[in-house]
Parts: sequence; structure tokens; C-alpha cells
Amino acid sequence: MEAFTDAIFAIIITVMVLELHPPTSGQFSALWGLRHAFAIYLASFLILAVYWNNHHHLFQIVRSIDGTVLWVNTIFILVVSLFPFATAWVGDNHVDSVAPEMLFGTVMFLMDAMFFVLVRALIHADGENPEIRKLVGKGYNKPYISMAGNIVAIFLAFIWPPLTVIVDTLLLVLWVMPERRIERHVSNGR
Repeated sequence: MEAFTDAIFAIIITVMVLELHPPTSGQFSALWGLRHAFAIYLASFLILAVYWNNHHHLFQIVRSIDGTVLWVNTIFILVVSLFPFATAWVGDNHVDSVAPEMLFGTVMFLMDAMFFVLVRALIHADGENPEIRKLVGKGYNKPYISMAGNIVAIFLAFIWPPLTVIVDTLLLVLWVMPERRIERHVSNGR
């Protein structure tokens, strides 16, 4: 399942880069007109890389999965697959449209929510594994903080649409380092 999810993330990132269209002019100055599309692409690439990294680390402590985990992971992938669309819409509409930014924020919220549901499903499926409960059970607050921040970010689009992407990208600070308890556990050889 982890290899399948890794492949899907690679495909999604590839699809995103295909949405970057070269300028019609052969001048370097023509690149300036693509600055918004390129900025949202870079932010989205970073976001997807961080999600993939956390997904990968999460599955390093899992011993068994069940059908529920497969379905929850599939729905997580479905939400992640919406990211190129949301990214392209924001990139094409620069800073003057609320709807693209709100969709971007909504996709971010759904990704965080599905990651949280995935963690819960893994804890349930791998109940005999005390490590998973210890490492991502009690005290695992990143998803709650991130989802609350996503909701705030969605509504900040009414103030200035780019705030949604800015806040959602800043929320990655919580996730850039995978869960430290998992890192320590894996580096200590389980």
C-alpha cells in the first residue's frame, strides 16, 4: 500500500508541473507574467512533499492494516488528487478571485482531515501494536491545529485571497519535521 501511495504522489506532482505552461514570448521578461502560477506550484509541491514524507514515516511504525485502512487511504489519495486542479485554478486566477483560494484551502482541510482519519484507522487496525498508540495516539495534536488553521485560512480569502495559500503553507511548519516520536523510534531500531 505504501508503494502504491508513493506512486500516486509522484503522478500527482507530475500532473501539477504539466499545468505550468511556458510563456508565448521567448524573452526572460515573459516569465514575470507566470510568477503567480509558479509561486502556487512551488507552494503546492512543498505541501505535497511534506504530506508524502509524513505518510511515509507513519507507515514505518505500522505492522498490519485492514480493509478500513485501505479505504481511508484511498479516500486520502482521492483528496490529494484534487490538488493539481486547485493549484491550477489558483495559478490561473492570481490574486483577484476568492473561489479558487477557498477551494485550495478546502482541499488542504480535507487532506488534513483524511490524514487524521487514516491515523485513527491505523490505530484501530494495528491494535496489537503498542508503538502506534504510543507514537501517534495521545498527544498527537498536529492534525487538530492544522485543521483549525485550515478553516481560518479558508475564510481569510474574503479579506485577501492569497492569505489562504499563505496561511496553509505556513501551517506546514507543523509537518515539515515528521512526528519526532516516530523519528526517534525508527532511529532506535524499533
